[in-house]
Amino acid sequence: MIVANRLPVDRVTDARGRSTWRRSPGGLVSAIEPVMRAHDGVWIGWPGGTQKFKPFKVDGLDLVPLAMSAEEIEEHYEGFSNGTLWPLYHDVVAKPEFHREWWDTYVRVNRRFAERAAELAAEGATVWVHDYQLQLVPQMLRELRPDLRIGFYLHIPFPPAELFQQLPWRRQILEGLLGADLVGFQLPGAAQNFIRLVRQRVGHKTHRDLVYLPDGRTVRAAAFPISIDAGGFAELAASDAVAERAAAIREALGNPRRIFLGIDRLDYTKGIYARLRAFGELISDGALTVEDAVFVQVAVPSRERVEHYRNLRDDIERLVGRINGDLGRIGRPAVSYLHTSYPREEMAALYRAADIMVVTPYRDGMNLVAKEYVACRTDEDGALVLSEFAGAADELRQAWLVNPYDMNGMKAALLEAYHAEPKELSRRMRAMRKQIAQHDVKAWADSFMTELEDDAAHSHSKTVRPATRS
Repeated sequence: MIVANRLPVDRVTDARGRSTWRRSPGGLVSAIEPVMRAHDGVWIGWPGGTQKFKPFKVDGLDLVPLAMSAEEIEEHYEGFSNGTLWPLYHDVVAKPEFHREWWDTYVRVNRRFAERAAELAAEGATVWVHDYQLQLVPQMLRELRPDLRIGFYLHIPFPPAELFQQLPWRRQILEGLLGADLVGFQLPGAAQNFIRLVRQRVGHKTHRDLVYLPDGRTVRAAAFPISIDAGGFAELAASDAVAERAAAIREALGNPRRIFLGIDRLDYTKGIYARLRAFGELISDGALTVEDAVFVQVAVPSRERVEHYRNLRDDIERLVGRINGDLGRIGRPAVSYLHTSYPREEMAALYRAADIMVVTPYRDGMNLVAKEYVACRTDEDGALVLSEFAGAADELRQAWLVNPYDMNGMKAALLEAYHAEPKELSRRMRAMRKQIAQHDVKAWADSFMTELEDDAAHSHSKTVRPATRS
């Protein structure tokens, strides 16, 4: 059983005005789908909006929708999840807000997810809970169904103690996660932060990656860096349709010498403003010209009801207007800015068309866009400029790694990638492609599920067997 904030489908309206369900894009669905099919699985999640739906099937997947009221969307999802936890877990890039009403609603929604999972799970089933919106579910579910194997995976960073301690409900969150047999993080540092906090704040005994609970259960916290369907992206990028579309994109941009590309959710953690400013400065300095270089920035709409996000959109659009007004020519804007989302095929075409991918978040759990770009470079060319604060930087060491807070450093890296020799580009890209081919999303899901089954069996055997004396 998968328990996640969202179902793996979106409600869409077809040409005749009928509402249907379409599978969401994204690696998580691709990774987990085979596991679910093999084990007759069920996915519990919110379908978006306030409408109630009965359980249904899409492409053979059994889906159980859990509705939220308008107040719950505002207080649990937009409020506690994205106004409190999201900024706190992303190095406080924006200031988190702490409201008791938001917390109360977060507890209530988590309880509803846990109760539904407890009701539907078979005896001894494996339940995999996902992400920061549902951190209380493991403990709530454990209390209702001690027979279950429970795994939890956090898709975003987990902060150091100095930041996490600001949270008024820090102990409840830690205890919520300790309901799982295995708690998975993107990076080893995040797992270590969690273990340290459990020792300091909850007082449990720990050793390396293990937490020893008073009831005899052990909980393991470890890193499982998430990945993408590397083979699927490579195959798509190599197709004739995508190659033709990539050529058409370059043509539409005036066939510049180099295309820089950014694709991000419109979020203040992604560092979009800083990278566009760095590019604008390179043109105004004369290091680049609009005839030779263009920056294509795709900003996927995100949380548009939240004020932080509306303000960010306004700031970025003003900056793009200023750069293009000051530096662009007729038919040659310096920045081509698109506030929209694209299907996977168009993304692959953009990845193929771009010479330099720029991924500069201030903090990111992993950042799969960086891996998608690498997977789509089937000719082993192209450059990746990557923030050292993205989880992907641990694996993609051959990228041009930058500190997104260092404007001059970012400008230097963009220029180096621009001027890099084909041989150098090929050497770096080949190594990165090998890394993601060997560590794809299937390997990620398999490694987590294998560990969960091993850890749960070991942990449960401890709790049911009486102690023996020699």
